[in-house]
Amino acid sequence: MQAPQPPAAPVAAAGATGTQRAAIQRGDGTPIRVLVVDDEPSLAELLASVLRYEGWEIRTAGDGASAVRVAREFRPDAVVLDVMLPDFDGLEVLRRMRAELPHVCVLFLTARDAVEDRVAGITAGGDDYVTKPFSLEEVLARLRGLLRRAGIARSRSESELVVGDLTMDEDAREVRRGGELIELTATEFELLRFLMRNPRRVLSKAQILDRVWNYDFGGQAHVVELYISYLRKKIDAGREPLIHTVRGVGYVLKPTS
Repeated sequence: MQAPQPPAAPVAAAGATGTQRAAIQRGDGTPIRVLVVDDEPSLAELLASVLRYEGWEIRTAGDGASAVRVAREFRPDAVVLDVMLPDFDGLEVLRRMRAELPHVCVLFLTARDAVEDRVAGITAGGDDYVTKPFSLEEVLARLRGLLRRAGIARSRSESELVVGDLTMDEDAREVRRGGELIELTATEFELLRFLMRNPRRVLSKAQILDRVWNYDFGGQAHVVELYISYLRKKIDAGREPLIHTVRGVGYVLKPTS
């Protein structure tokens, strides 16, 4: 099996170096889901790691039967699908997946470059294909294109903060969880913005007071507790909690596992 060509510039570095390419996500603000199917574990994990860096949820499978089973449970938006698998080929995997997921996007990976093989994949219902050896950047670009054309994904603007299924449009001053609009007061909005700009980071009451209220309340840190309780009622009520208390330290906002 031929390995993919390394990206000209590391794909992972795109986000880390401030490249202006906008991240994409589902229309409701939740992460894109992609299933990677390849019988070479190292290749599957390489692809998975690149796609995870996009903030997407990824699952992998090493054969056709596993791919169909995982797709049924995971409900992916897109599948990166190797044509040659140890039990049955990618065309049969596609046929079985589409019986339950008629709109899933499928990008075929194939070592075959004969025209008839490519035509067979597209005729079977595949949306696009890349031949091995391939560029990781090309796979990512093809997936992004498929998801956009299918209407599954939208760009995340630079003014939008996302933590799990919680989104905040800083310009429009809109907050949604799972696509549902949440009304916040001005202070609640500023408190949530500070938490969302520091996901997974434990913030002390003093830090929150200084950043949100712009001065030190001294012994009146209970104001933070009060507003955290307000946010919890609006953000977490009836849902898996995003806002967590770290006893003796402060608060942290992190996506549900």
